[in-house]
Amino acid sequence: MMGSALRSMAGEGVRYLAASALALAVDFGTYVALIRLGGVHYLIAAPIAFALGLGVIYLLSIGWVFGARRLADSRLEFAIFAVVGIAGMGLNQLVLHAGVERFLFSFEFAKLVSAAAVFCFNFVARKALLFTKY
Repeated sequence: MMGSALRSMAGEGVRYLAASALALAVDFGTYVALIRLGGVHYLIAAPIAFALGLGVIYLLSIGWVFGARRLADSRLEFAIFAVVGIAGMGLNQLVLHAGVERFLFSFEFAKLVSAAAVFCFNFVARKALLFTKY
């Protein structure tokens, strides 16, 4: 029984990784385009790009990644999903700022470091809050 649960969670983790990669591509592509093509400041470009990635990961999470959904109300589910994303965005902003301003990383490298931290945070929080049975 325990092995089955671990395999299921591992499968969700792999699917979440693939879905996150797509969402990150949308997020990162938008982020770089806004900065390079639009002249938008990196701390303004980040939440705009993050919001687009949030939409992608939510749709993939409910349609493909997770097998169980805790809530029947999809509006409440999305609200909680978004709150986790906003907390992740706060972590994103913190890592970006520290990476660029304190550690003098390029904004691209800082974004990749941030993506790893935010991925772990989002998967664990969303799985625990939304995509497990009681």
